[in-house]
Amino acid sequence: MDVDVVARILSTLPEDDDHPYRTGPWRPQTTEWRADDLDVVGEIPADLDGVYLRNTENPVHPAIERYHPFDGDGMVHVIGFRDGRAFYRNRFVRTDGFLAEAEAGHALWAGLAERPSLSLRDGRGARGGLKDSSSTDVVVHAGVALTSFYQCGDLYRLDPLTLETLGKAEWHGDFPYACGVSAHTKVDPRTGELLFFNYGTDEPYMHYGVVSADDRLTHYVDVPLPGPRLPHDMAFTENYAILNDCPMFWDPDLLKKGRHAARFHPDLPLRIGVVPRTGSTVQWFEAAPTYVLHWVNAYEEGDEIVLDGFFQEDPEPRDVGDGSHYQRMFRFLALDRMKTKLHRWRLNLKSGRCREERLTDSVTEFGVLNARYGGVGYRYAYAATGVEGWFLFDGLTKHDLLTGKEETYKLPPNVYGSEPAMAPRAGAVDEDDGYLVTLTTDMNDDRSECLIFDAARPADGPLARVRLPERVSSGTHATWAPGDSIPGWRTADSPERAVRLA
Repeated sequence: MDVDVVARILSTLPEDDDHPYRTGPWRPQTTEWRADDLDVVGEIPADLDGVYLRNTENPVHPAIERYHPFDGDGMVHVIGFRDGRAFYRNRFVRTDGFLAEAEAGHALWAGLAERPSLSLRDGRGARGGLKDSSSTDVVVHAGVALTSFYQCGDLYRLDPLTLETLGKAEWHGDFPYACGVSAHTKVDPRTGELLFFNYGTDEPYMHYGVVSADDRLTHYVDVPLPGPRLPHDMAFTENYAILNDCPMFWDPDLLKKGRHAARFHPDLPLRIGVVPRTGSTVQWFEAAPTYVLHWVNAYEEGDEIVLDGFFQEDPEPRDVGDGSHYQRMFRFLALDRMKTKLHRWRLNLKSGRCREERLTDSVTEFGVLNARYGGVGYRYAYAATGVEGWFLFDGLTKHDLLTGKEETYKLPPNVYGSEPAMAPRAGAVDEDDGYLVTLTTDMNDDRSECLIFDAARPADGPLARVRLPERVSSGTHATWAPGDSIPGWRTADSPERAVRLA
C-alpha cells in the first residue's frame, strides 16, 4: 500500500468524549489520506470498474448544547477499482459552514436537536438556522460528484476521484438558492437527467425540478402541500416523478413557537404524488399512514405505477424507559424500533386508487438496486440489516422481489457495514450480474475494509477485502459510479488523473 497523509484537520472535540455517535464506530476522523495499490485479502475482480463513494457525518467541534448524529460535517470516501487494483481517498467537503467553523474554532450553528435561536450565524435548511453540512447523500451527475444535506441546502461539487471540492452547483445561475435542494436527488441512467425536490416552512412548501445531462435547470415547479412537511426521498419512472406527503411532520402548534419537533399523525393518510417528469399537475394517492424514509424504485406497468419502499410500522417509537439516555433519545434511528419493512404501493393512474402489499416481514432499510434499472421494471433490491437499538448496520440482504427469496450475510460481531452499492460487471447482461460493495467499521481490530460480494450470491461472503489506511466512521449514504461515467477514466495513465486530463 502506497500511503500519504494529505491533511490533518484541527478538532476541538474532547478526548474524554462519551457521546455514542461521536465515539465507538462513530468516532470521527481528522486525517485526509491518499492511498494507492491497497492491500487486498482475496482478489479484486478485473471487471469491477468504477468508484464507490460514501458520505459520512464527521463532526469536528462539540455541539453548542446537544449533538445529533446528522449534524456532523460531510466527509466523502472514495474507493476506486480499475484493472484489479484499488485506490482510496477521503476529504471533508469544504462547505461554507465547515470553513467558517474552522476559522472560528468552535460550532457556530445549532443542530437538529437544538433550538434554532442558539445559532450564532444565519443558516440554511428547510427549517432555517442550520449549518448546511452536506453530509447526507452523494450522487454522480455530469461526471461530477454532488453531496447534499437532508434538510435542504446547496449541492457541493466534488471531483469524483480526488474529492477536491469544486464549489457549489449553480446551473448557470438557475440554482434555487432560496430553498436549496434536498438529499436524494435521482439520476436517470437513460437520459442523464438529475431529478430533485426541496421543501420548507413557506408556501407552497415543496418544489420539484429537473436538470439536464449538460447541467442546466430545465424544469422547476411548485408542489403545493397542506403545510410544512418532512419528505426525505423521491422516486421516478420513465415518464413520472413520485413525491410524497407523509403524516409525520413538525408539530404545527410547536412550530408557531419556533420549536421543530416531528410528530406522527396516524389519523392522516400517506399521500403519494405523481407528476409528469416535465409537468406541474400532481395526482395524489392516499395510502395507509406511515413514514417512508427511503424508496427503492418505481416503474410503470400498464395503467399503474409500481412503487417500492420501506414501510415503518412504528414511525414514532414510544420511550419505554429501556436502554441509555442516548438510546431513548435516538430511538427514531433504530430500524428495529421503527420496524422498517419492504413494501409495495400500486398507483392506478386511471382509477386514482392505491393498492398495497407487504413484500417481506424482514426488517431492512437503505435499499439499493442496479442503477441501470432505475425507473423501470426490476427484480432485485439490496438492503442493510440493523443493530438492535442503534443506527448501525450489521449485514446486508438481497431481496428477490419476484420469488420472495432472501439471502442475508451477517458481519462478525462488532463489525458494522454501510449502505451497499450495486456495481454491474463490465459488459453485464443480467440484472444481478455484478458486485455489491460496502465499507466496514471493525471495532475488534480498529480498522476498515471495503468488502466486495458477488451480487448474485452475497450470502457466500466477500470475494475480496480491501484494506484501508484508517478506520472509517459510520455514516449514511453511498453510490456507485461506473468508470465510463467519469471523464477520462480509461485514457488516463492512472485513475486519479482522469478527471483533470479530460
